[in-house]
Amino acid sequence: MESVAAVFAGTAFALFGAALLLWTGARALHRAPVLHGVSPVASTALTTLFGVVFLALGVWCFTRL
Repeated sequence: MESVAAVFAGTAFALFGAALLLWTGARALHRAPVLHGVSPVASTALTTLFGVVFLALGVWCFTRL
């Protein structure tokens, strides 16, 4: 039963992290603001950091199986 929860959590974290990194990359590639009203460098760096953290958390959940 615990493996089902780990798979679900790992999938959710990995998908969110990958989508966040993909979205941030697409916005940065088109030179569009990642977040309105905030420094472009700070918002890009912060969303990239959170994308990597969520992706790593998803991978960590998969290793707990």
